[in-house]
Amino acid sequence: MERRVLSGPMWRWQGGNGAAWHFVTIGGEAGEALSATALMRRLESGRRAGFGSIKVVAQIGDSRFSTSVFPSRETGWMLPVKQSVRKAEDLAEGDLVDLVLEY
Repeated sequence: MERRVLSGPMWRWQGGNGAAWHFVTIGGEAGEALSATALMRRLESGRRAGFGSIKVVAQIGDSRFSTSVFPSRETGWMLPVKQSVRKAEDLAEGDLVDLVLEY
């Protein structure tokens, strides 16, 4: 299992239906490692996961949660940050988020 310690700003994406999601972008060396993992898993299984995602366990502060990261051509990989985590860790859009990612 790969384990990475990262940080990045939390940003908000607004959908056309009014719903909003919050993400932390994972780029650079960590993003390249995620891309390599996605490729390796695709070659091993012969199929691509939904939206090219990778299942991960993330920890922000004391909050540990399971989710998936999603590739983006423009920004690298996107880690969604659940509302319960944002509330528990007192996070808002624009905050710098320190996290641990396992996959």
